[in-house]
Amino acid sequence: MKLLEQRILADGKVRPGGILKVDSFLNHQLDPGLFYDMAQEFRRLFAGERVDKILTVEASGIALAVMTGYVFGCKALFAKKSKSRNISDDVYSAEVVSFTHGSTNTVILSREYLHAGERVLIVDDFLATGAALEGLLALVGQAGAVLVGAGIAVEKVFQGGGDALRAQGVRVESLARVASMSDDGLTFVQD
Repeated sequence: MKLLEQRILADGKVRPGGILKVDSFLNHQLDPGLFYDMAQEFRRLFAGERVDKILTVEASGIALAVMTGYVFGCKALFAKKSKSRNISDDVYSAEVVSFTHGSTNTVILSREYLHAGERVLIVDDFLATGAALEGLLALVGQAGAVLVGAGIAVEKVFQGGGDALRAQGVRVESLARVASMSDDGLTFVQD
C-alpha cells in the first residue's frame, strides 16, 4: 500500500535493534483517515471471504482492528495481556513473546466472545518474528474457529515471521513490507 509506505518514509524512524518507530501515526498517536484506508485495503484483499470476527492482541492493534471490524461490518475483539477481576476464568490462553517489549505474556480471550465455526481475520500493526500471530492462531484453534487469514499493517520481512507463517499455510496480507532497515533508513519489498 503506497500510502502507508510513503507515511513510513516521511514520519517513521529507524531505531537500533530492528525497531521501526511509527508512533506518530500508527500506534501511539493515531491517524483515523489512514486507519480507514488500511481497513478498506484489508477489505479489498479479503474480498469474497466471510469474516465474523476481527481478532488482535492488546494494545497497538486495537485501533486498526476496530476500524477493520467497522469496514467488514463485524465485531472486533482483542486478547488481553493480563487478567482483570471482571473477566471470568473461562478463557482461552496462549504464550506470546513480544519482540518490541522483550517480554513474554500469557494472553487471554474470553470464551464468551469466540466460538467454534466463526470465521476470524487476525489484524495487527506489526509482524516481525511472528510470535504474536502464533499466539492468536492458538486462540483461534482453541475456540474451534476458522482462520480466514492475517492482515498486517507493517511486516518486517527480514525477521522471517511472515515467511514462516505462510509456509504453515496461513494467508498473510501485509500493507507495507520492509525488506531491510539500517541507521541510514529502510527499504520496502518491491512487488
